[in-house]
Amino acid sequence: MRNRTPWRTSAVMVVLATVRMAVAAPPDKETPTVGEGGKTVVKPSTERTLRLPDTPYHYADVELPAHFKTLAARRFDNTSPDNPLTDNGATLGRVLFYDTRLSVNNTIACGSCHEQKRAFSDAQRVSKGFEGQLGDRNAMSLVNLRYHPRGRFFWDERARSLEQQVLMPIQSKTELGQDLNRLTEILAKDDRYPELFRKAFGDSAISRERIARGLAQFLRSLVSYQSKYDEGLAKARSVRSDFENFTAPENRGKDLFLRNCASCHMPRGQAAHFIMLRPLNNGLDDDPKSSDGGVGDLTLNGAQVGLFKSPSLRNVEFTAPYMHDGRFATLEAVIDHYSTGVKRHPNLNGRLRRRLNFSADQRAALIAFLKTLSDEKFIADPKFSDPFQ
Repeated sequence: MRNRTPWRTSAVMVVLATVRMAVAAPPDKETPTVGEGGKTVVKPSTERTLRLPDTPYHYADVELPAHFKTLAARRFDNTSPDNPLTDNGATLGRVLFYDTRLSVNNTIACGSCHEQKRAFSDAQRVSKGFEGQLGDRNAMSLVNLRYHPRGRFFWDERARSLEQQVLMPIQSKTELGQDLNRLTEILAKDDRYPELFRKAFGDSAISRERIARGLAQFLRSLVSYQSKYDEGLAKARSVRSDFENFTAPENRGKDLFLRNCASCHMPRGQAAHFIMLRPLNNGLDDDPKSSDGGVGDLTLNGAQVGLFKSPSLRNVEFTAPYMHDGRFATLEAVIDHYSTGVKRHPNLNGRLRRRLNFSADQRAALIAFLKTLSDEKFIADPKFSDPFQ
């Protein structure tokens, strides 16, 4: 039984069912070799064992704190009415997320570049693909994707839904390089997948649409809500009150954040989601001709050059390096940028045209507050972990 009291999870004893699957070990345990044309090739390693509980983990209808249930906060939910979150659907998505057969050479999975201990982000500035090739942007944290109200994804928002987004890295020639028709054939021949699809969708048919729906359900289940901030807000009169569980620097940092950052990162009168409503330019570069064009490279609209989506600030302590290109290694560097380092890009957001000039104490306080958004239970929750051992 799950303890449904907000912000508390109970230890659950599960009987694990095991099954052999021809799945490679994680890439950091494999040996790179040089293939044709000098490309780095990572060879598959030993097969792994899939371990799932007899009764699926609880993903749907999780008891969330009150500040997630306000009308303003609920309006952020981008869950598709055609793909509601279910325990069995998210279980299927979890298996797919960590299955290296989603890559064409059976070497990496979605979870290779989105590590749970890093709040589903990557420690590298840019991630490596199935042949060791580098991507061109940082792997964005997947925390609370469910609460991006526009429902568009990637740094340039090229995916118009989470169901569309999850298939793009699988097919990317840089990332996983897999053919979706081939993937459905591989999964159909596996002993376990037809039953996983049957439990999720009513019958054992395997299709690209169902792969997308399963993955999207798992990603929407990655909701972080058990941080020190959440505990403090539950006992406070409002988000602007001092939190009794905060230190003095953390409360000062919260006040600074609310006065200087919340208009972008806590919009629309709610206190649950640290998410921007739309892509913006934050002054990383001043020359639009020599820097990543972001949304503008996709739309060819000059007013959108240099605009980028922002991930949630929840668990930001764990998601370094920061920005679309991973240029900042620490939170200190991020705060320094917003304090004195913002550059005059032609499309710079107007709220950043005024220098903030934080003092050393203010910078330390802001970082102290940002760390209250860390959710240790989330990054260690077994229901989000790699089921292949």
